[in-house]
Amino acid sequence: MPDVGARLWVVPGGHIPFPSNGPEPDFTSFDQVCVLNATDTRADVELHVFYEDTEPVGPYTIRVDARRIRHVRVNDLIDPEAVRLDRPYGCLLRSPVPVVVQFLRQDTRLPGVVALAATMAYPA
Repeated sequence: MPDVGARLWVVPGGHIPFPSNGPEPDFTSFDQVCVLNATDTRADVELHVFYEDTEPVGPYTIRVDARRIRHVRVNDLIDPEAVRLDRPYGCLLRSPVPVVVQFLRQDTRLPGVVALAATMAYPA
């Protein structure tokens, strides 16, 4: 299978909505990155988070085995520190092998409403 994707991806418009309405975890608001590794080599993807008013945080490591996909809620990234809720952020994802990255947001701030948005990250 030919390598598809890029080694550097950008998500400029992150913002984990807060608060959430409804039972957890199904109705928790979140941002999520989805990483496809179609290569024959494991990808240890490094993610760095950038904020408006402080230095970047990272790397967060996301392991994606060869010929696999991995969905990671940004809310669950806690090491080296938890990603901040309800604050604008952007992130860079760097991989040793080409991968494809998609970004997804679930917003449940309004009672009885689940808003979903998905987009491809930008391959740099």
